[in-house]
Amino acid sequence: MIQRCIAAAQVLLVLPATLFMASLFVQHLEPVPPAQSARRLVGWFSTHVVLGLYVFLAALPLAALLIGCTTMVIRWRNDEAFRQAALDALAAVREHLATLLIAGLTAVAGGILAIVAMHVITN
Repeated sequence: MIQRCIAAAQVLLVLPATLFMASLFVQHLEPVPPAQSARRLVGWFSTHVVLGLYVFLAALPLAALLIGCTTMVIRWRNDEAFRQAALDALAAVREHLATLLIAGLTAVAGGILAIVAMHVITN
């Protein structure tokens, strides 16, 4: 139960920064309707430096990072099954590293092509 609460808190702590980062991308997609809203959000962040930059883009993600690291260290120390599962996962990654790289780079290539296609469509 506590793990779910921590996960939910981390989502809430990172959500404003994630929304801002997504808006940085979306604001450049001119024919897409959310572009104007994204520009407004980026503008709000740039005019409210203390709240936008220091709180939403620095303090809240830093809090999520610290909470997450602390939770993972505590879990690592206290849960033998978790340690074993993590070590098994690491062994599986090592065993299939080439395949995982191919899968990851295929996804990256698809993302790049999607960005290029959106750029071509908008010009």
